[in-house]
Amino acid sequence: MKKTRLILIAFAVPIFYPAGAKLRGKEKAVEGFIGNEKLISGEKLRSYNQRTNLRGCLQTGSHLTAISLAAYALHNSWGSYWAALWFVVLGTLLNFLYAGQHELSHWTVFKARWPNNLFGHLFGFILLMPREHDRMEHYQHHRHTQDPDLDGELQGSPYFNTRSYLWYASGLGYWTGIIWRTFGTAFKRRFPAFFTPKQCLLSTLEARLYLFGYLLIALLSWYLQSWAVIAYWIAPMFATKFIHNCQNLAEHTGMPNESDILINTRTIKSNALLNWLAWNMPYHTAHHTYPAVPFYKLPQLHAEMVAASGREPETISYLSYQWHMLRKLRREGSSEYKGKPLSSY
Repeated sequence: MKKTRLILIAFAVPIFYPAGAKLRGKEKAVEGFIGNEKLISGEKLRSYNQRTNLRGCLQTGSHLTAISLAAYALHNSWGSYWAALWFVVLGTLLNFLYAGQHELSHWTVFKARWPNNLFGHLFGFILLMPREHDRMEHYQHHRHTQDPDLDGELQGSPYFNTRSYLWYASGLGYWTGIIWRTFGTAFKRRFPAFFTPKQCLLSTLEARLYLFGYLLIALLSWYLQSWAVIAYWIAPMFATKFIHNCQNLAEHTGMPNESDILINTRTIKSNALLNWLAWNMPYHTAHHTYPAVPFYKLPQLHAEMVAASGREPETISYLSYQWHMLRKLRREGSSEYKGKPLSSY
């Protein structure tokens, strides 16, 4: 019983402690990390870093409301052709919760730490993506973007070939990787090489609590003889992961392995709807350069960066990225940067 209480306390304190849990040593630097100190003055950057709960509430609330409405529409359209449309819409909205989880991991959605942590865990639970593990791994990605040896999102698989790219982009490779990672950390068998012993412990406790929650949902569904969890959550989310992967893969895949953020990160040509859906992550170069700036200020930050640097970062649309990447893979057999922009393939 005592051990159970300790586990629950370890999980709950970072969520509800008013000022936010104290950051571990080197993780303190993530909030103050700047990818390029020359483009924006310190005074201007401080104004960009200011957060407002209203914008965070509007984005979080509108995304969750859209999911609820899509689920309701799907429920009322079973048996008709409209069900296929609402199935795809619901799955897409669920998958793009990761854009929200990502921003919540940066603690930029709300002013206080605890609502960022609370909604971060809610989104992470829905996405089968333990939040603290992802946050710690993502910190490494920001500090060492496109470094095959240190980037937390590249270690073990820095480059794709055609087969591995299609396997991951389809969602099959993504989901098998996420599930294997969660079970691996839960049973202390799989951690990133850069995790400290304390981070490994936190990751293990978190994964076990998430898995326990999934087990409870499965048992309740079995008891109620209900397929709702599959029909309105797991099936649409799994089936439409490939749509979200169009966003994720375009951000860095095939970019140079250099430390300059303006060179190793893409901006994605988008529209107002997709920017809302992805929490403005298409402005990815701006985000990576100044990750403490809230998502709703990224369009203005992007415009100011372009004016200051005198050029646009590498920019490509979702579909154009897929077309050129597949051509590059067919010609060269690898997503590794070969000295030419992706648009030249």
